[in-house]
Amino acid sequence: MCFTSILICERTERSDWDLFRTTGVAHLMSISGLHVTMFAWLAIWLVGGLWRRLAFVWPQALLAVPVPWAAGLGGVALAAAYALFSGWGVPSQRTVLMLAVVVGLRLLARQWPWPVVWLLAMAAVLLLDPWALLQPGFWLSFVAVAILFATDPGRRIRHESAPFDGHEVPTRTRWIVAAALGMLREQSVVTVALAPLSLLLFGQFSLVSLVANLLAIPWVTLVITPLAMLGVAVPAFWDLAALAVQGLGGWLAWLAQWPSAAVFRPIPPLPLALAGVLGGALLVMRWPWATRLAGLVLLWPVLTWQPPRPAAGEFDVMALDVGQGSAVLVRTAGHSLLYDTGPRYSPTSDAGQRVVVPLLRALGERPDAVVVSHRDSDHAGGSAAVQTEWPEARWLSSFDTDPTRRCTAGQSWTWDGVDFEILHPSPEDFGPDGAGRLPSNAMSCVLRVGHARQSVWLSGDLDADRETRLALARPDLRVTLLLAPHHGSLTSSSPALLNTLAPAWALVQAGYRNRFNHPAPAVLARYRERGMRWVATPDCGAATWRSDVPGTVVCQREAARRYWHHRGEASQPAEPVLTPVPEGDRGSAPAH
Repeated sequence: MCFTSILICERTERSDWDLFRTTGVAHLMSISGLHVTMFAWLAIWLVGGLWRRLAFVWPQALLAVPVPWAAGLGGVALAAAYALFSGWGVPSQRTVLMLAVVVGLRLLARQWPWPVVWLLAMAAVLLLDPWALLQPGFWLSFVAVAILFATDPGRRIRHESAPFDGHEVPTRTRWIVAAALGMLREQSVVTVALAPLSLLLFGQFSLVSLVANLLAIPWVTLVITPLAMLGVAVPAFWDLAALAVQGLGGWLAWLAQWPSAAVFRPIPPLPLALAGVLGGALLVMRWPWATRLAGLVLLWPVLTWQPPRPAAGEFDVMALDVGQGSAVLVRTAGHSLLYDTGPRYSPTSDAGQRVVVPLLRALGERPDAVVVSHRDSDHAGGSAAVQTEWPEARWLSSFDTDPTRRCTAGQSWTWDGVDFEILHPSPEDFGPDGAGRLPSNAMSCVLRVGHARQSVWLSGDLDADRETRLALARPDLRVTLLLAPHHGSLTSSSPALLNTLAPAWALVQAGYRNRFNHPAPAVLARYRERGMRWVATPDCGAATWRSDVPGTVVCQREAARRYWHHRGEASQPAEPVLTPVPEGDRGSAPAH
């Protein structure tokens, strides 16, 4: 849900959200608990004031409902209405429920321990929305509140402000100093405690978030949010709010330019990540330092963990589930290559920013090379996001005007004992100006990856005519794995190519219920006739094949199946998990 002001929502683009995440202030640019709490206290003050004024007109109303009850109930009701209007996100739900409990206890002159209030709010949120457990906001919100309650930095500030007593220090100055120290400590506690949880959920945490939030929180709370709310009645205040947001944006942009403003790490396994979260909590507890420093022991494995890579001389291939498009990650012992960057979903969204970049970050990968087969948006749609993230990677494509970034037959290199070779297009297929002489699909970069035992064929949307020419020109070529050309279209996977390459596996990247009916039944029939096994990403999810285990393709939907995932009849595995895919002679296309 966007920020309170609609004007600010409209001016917040994708790059702005990247900036907010890098500086750790994204929580302020949505309807968060901070905004709901501020609105609630404002509503309580207004309702209480109006109810007192009512005594001059209708004294009996105050006898029926005392001012504290009217103010408390009215404020919580208005806060709930505000949260509902803003989208009823998990932070808003948590805040409204906690406000209701706290106000109710005060009106009844009772006090519950904070864990009881915290657990009650959590239980109520889960009763309203059990799937909230799957939302990062649920865990960030409740863990942050629990840490603040458990550490209670405000109590320490009250104690540490005691030295001012008896000195000639103005009361206002003392209060300002105490408040500043309290805010610094609270933000420090939350930053340290939530860093491991951010690594688990997002694979990143901001090193400048402490500095950014020290200014952003009061600026958003005391300046931007009130101006945005006043803009509902007087639109001129929205212009002032926009100026305030621009000023904040300049400050955040400066912080984002700091070296290592945000740290990206591979997402660790769940047990390791939970140990890291516990370590972060230990570091900020009000316990002896010997106990708190034990948190570093739990944090260190999380910060240094690296996903396993192929052994020297081996490689693996992952066909990402990007919908109707193509994106394939090839990894060796020390290098990685991205073949295609996925489709563009809309003018403001593409697979590069939504799937490819987050996945590569989660795996700890920094691609050394990116090959974009051809210019069609289902293969090159995510190029801008990938290039922005890893500008140092070597780029090759069939449509670049720079000759050094052009894929041409004859290019080859070796990484860690694994050979990479470009087989198409030939230099003659490019005109003097660098433009392709052939149709876009026919210009697809064909890449062969492998070693003496196993190999993989990646050919984009190459058409049957060019496939046949390649097969006739290189009759000695054999591969183990074939990325189904053109997503399994009838215009590709020609018999000549299949007979020459004799692949054992075919990976089909296609969209669920796509309008092109990919993969075509006739193409799957060709695979079955040749004893090929195949998987399609709509049923398999991300599909991973390894050169040291060539007879197995691991499907992510089988390896990490959710209870709501439907298993199509044709997707029943021949064996549990290890071969979670249909064999070519077991039936027809996957059920969609």
